[in-house]
Amino acid sequence: MATEPGADLDLALRALADPNRRAILAVVRNGPRPVGQIAEEVGLSQQTTSHHLGVLRTAGLASRATEGTRHLFAVNTDGLAAVRSYLDDFWPTKLAALKAAIESREDDRRGRL
Repeated sequence: MATEPGADLDLALRALADPNRRAILAVVRNGPRPVGQIAEEVGLSQQTTSHHLGVLRTAGLASRATEGTRHLFAVNTDGLAAVRSYLDDFWPTKLAALKAAIESREDDRRGRL
């Protein structure tokens, strides 16, 4: 069964809606970390941290690698690409509106001189 277009984005946005998950991503953004270290840094139990990491992995925002017996988690930048692409689509419209407002203000100032 194929996923609907935007399903990955929906999963990612839902995952990012939780402040604990955003805190976890902030911890692992600089490199892979084991669950215990992540849990300690964000102030959650290992069980709760593991749950949130599972949600982040399902949403494509985190990845897991093994190093011996340790499971290391890191940010999956490919997963964040869908979110960034979605948010980037808002900027051209906003920037065009800002440009029009500035140009209008400049035209008004020239008219007063």
